Amino acid sequence: MATNAEAAKPPSWLLRVLIGRNPRRTLVRIAVLVVLCFVVFKFVLVPVHVDGGSMLPTYRENGVNFVNRLAYLCHEPRRGDVVAIGLQAGEHVMYMKRIVGLPGEAVAFHKGRLFINGKPLDESYVKLPCEWEHEPEQVGSDQYYVVGDNREMSWEDHTHGRASRNRIMGKILL
Repeated sequence: MATNAEAAKPPSWLLRVLIGRNPRRTLVRIAVLVVLCFVVFKFVLVPVHVDGGSMLPTYRENGVNFVNRLAYLCHEPRRGDVVAIGLQAGEHVMYMKRIVGLPGEAVAFHKGRLFINGKPLDESYVKLPCEWEHEPEQVGSDQYYVVGDNREMSWEDHTHGRASRNRIMGKILL
């Protein structure tokens, strides 16, 4: 038979580290943490896989980044932001592009330089030179002009153009 001293023996240090002094409280904490992680990674920080070289060298091909879906709750997208743009097929397929033109602006390329309303824009993030030529294109009142950072790709091989505000899913983190 066990004595009172053996029956009142505290749990081992390993058990205390894993479960804590109060197992019910620990289980509640674990449940809250699991639900919180599910909500955050399902609805707020959505992972995206980079497939293609249009954002080189800023974002490597086959990398994984996160889209912050709450980034534009307090303000509208800004020039220079890298955003995820959902396609009409749904938000499971997204483009990752940089915003270069804001609503109401005219966007053009001449000898590889970006012109906004006829004035050249300094783009420090563009590392690869190009020779793009594109006539001015007016951006609509609820649209943004987006393009990748890899300007070495030919104009025809690059996905670019106007994206409506409701297609911008959020801002890319990191």
